[in-house]
Amino acid sequence: MRRFFEQGDLRLVILGLIADAPAHGYELIRAIEERVGGAYAPSPGVVYPTLTLLEETGLIEAAATEGNKRLFQITDSGRAYLTERKTQLDELMARMDGVREERTRGDYTPVIRAMHNLRTALRLRLARGHATAETVSAVAAAIDEVAAKVDGL
Repeated sequence: MRRFFEQGDLRLVILGLIADAPAHGYELIRAIEERVGGAYAPSPGVVYPTLTLLEETGLIEAAATEGNKRLFQITDSGRAYLTERKTQLDELMARMDGVREERTRGDYTPVIRAMHNLRTALRLRLARGHATAETVSAVAAAIDEVAAKVDGL
């Protein structure tokens, strides 16, 4: 599976979210997870270094501190940075929205579970070794039969 964000994309998304409203790190994690319908949530180990980088480059600043939590807001330099990359940010947000919409069309969890179950059954059967040509043909025929049924649904 490929990475959800390419190099620099998460930084741009985080900056865009902070431009919408000042936020803490965990609020940003939750906002991204909600935006993609739960398909992805960046780890604190990625978000906090990104916030540090954005702060060190002058694109955001700490607006307030509550204990360990720092509320970040965008700077004028950050707004200019976003303006230059508006098209890229809009494309990223649209992609995230598309993922959320795809996930809300239906709950595919039972299908995913069944696929994993089939993969496990195949691995266990093949790990036993010494499968006869008859057994291999029967397994392939069963999978082909199910595939045809699924295609016809």
